[in-house]
Amino acid sequence: MIDPGQVALGIVAGLLEARTGQTLTADRAWRVGTALTHVLRGNALGSLDDLVVRLADPAESRLAQQVVDALLNNETYFFRDRAMFDILAARTLPELQQRRAATRRLAIWSAGCSTGQEAYSLAMLIAAEPARWRGWAVDILATDVSPSMIASARQGSYTQFQIQRGLGALEMVSFFGETASGWRAAPALQRMIRFEPHNLLDAPPFPGRFDLILCRNVLLYFDRPTRARAFDRLAEALAPDGRLLLGAGETTVGQAQALAPIPGGYGLHGFAPMQERLRA
Repeated sequence: MIDPGQVALGIVAGLLEARTGQTLTADRAWRVGTALTHVLRGNALGSLDDLVVRLADPAESRLAQQVVDALLNNETYFFRDRAMFDILAARTLPELQQRRAATRRLAIWSAGCSTGQEAYSLAMLIAAEPARWRGWAVDILATDVSPSMIASARQGSYTQFQIQRGLGALEMVSFFGETASGWRAAPALQRMIRFEPHNLLDAPPFPGRFDLILCRNVLLYFDRPTRARAFDRLAEALAPDGRLLLGAGETTVGQAQALAPIPGGYGLHGFAPMQERLRA
């Protein structure tokens, strides 16, 4: 006998995969009920079965997006995995600066930015060295599949709890201003970043342009074929000598033909030698 609950769960999982490419693995399926509690309550729905009945109506696109947003893992914080940002500041960004000395332009993409902490962390790395970057055009594009996350990131407003996750007191007062509800990024920091909705599996926003791409802890939620598609998109976006930074548990090894780890790069990847020569 078919379990109606499993059928409803399968429909929700299919919606998530269709909209984002993410698969609802067994270790994530257990939390669906909890994740959707506020969606059910906010739409006067009594159960997951009631939800999927509503989702069958093509006019319920807003509800469908609410479901997807609730199921996405939006865990993020400032300078997450600080050692990676230390490498960016000490080695990767100075190397890219040398390579782009002729144009004095640097393009960075934070893919899967969630509520924006990663993008603001990148902006703080640049803003912390005004002499190094004076006269440079540094463009930081931050994207996420969730429009609601992008809207939140654009505000640049964070609670006391969020601001303390990853930031020291000096960084807080240097780059954020205290408000009645928490802290807000300084206007100068906000101007450094463009937040736009974008699905990583779609064509990249600017093919071949990005000198540095951060796509961390996003590919973990894709199955192997979808992950390969995502790597293809990231490779399309990357400049021939650009760098891709993945999360600590992610790698291109055996999953991306064009990209390979940078020795000693702690998550940094670039084009494999042959591919780099072909794209140069």
